Amino acid sequence: MKIINLTEESDIYTSNVYLVTGDWKTLDDKNTLVDVGRDPKIIEKITRSSAGVGKRKLDQVILTHDHYDHASLTHEIKKLFSPTIYAFSNSKGCVDIILRGKEIIRVGDRFFEVIHTPGHTGDSICLFCEEDGVLFVGDTIPVHGGPGCRYDERFIHALFYIATKDVRAIYYGHGRPTFGRCNAIIENSIKSLRESRKTPINLLKKEDTG
Repeated sequence: MKIINLTEESDIYTSNVYLVTGDWKTLDDKNTLVDVGRDPKIIEKITRSSAGVGKRKLDQVILTHDHYDHASLTHEIKKLFSPTIYAFSNSKGCVDIILRGKEIIRVGDRFFEVIHTPGHTGDSICLFCEEDGVLFVGDTIPVHGGPGCRYDERFIHALFYIATKDVRAIYYGHGRPTFGRCNAIIENSIKSLRESRKTPINLLKKEDTG
């Protein structure tokens, strides 16, 4: 699996946009964008990318959530490359497949589990590849708690579930990826929730999730 951040050098505010392809670019691989951001320069980068012999430049798009910095170019990408659009909500009006969590989707040459994480937004998701320990988090992690901070109980359970995984790489919606001590970062997010005075985190146990 190859992961390229198409917006790493963007000069406008945008989320990271990850192009994921297979190592060998076979016909079975799914060339995938994780988020589309709002920098139109990614269109040229997709056009110039090496898709593989007889393959489309882009097979699918998976949106981590519908905030403008992550999803603004959805319609334009759909029009230009005709990918299948996956998202937890259809607020953009062009989503082909509505996600509900627990789906397994081929991304590049790997399989990723969709994990619904309704915290940053109600439609937020993470994507986890068991084989490589890769986790795409959008804006879900890290969690910044604090006094009076409240989160959907489903989000708390989702974080505990993610914490049971062997996470070896975290690709964020903003900033550089992390390749070490990933589970410690997840545990720190859970700690932030514990320290939020009005979050009933003490009522939950890790073994209750999964």
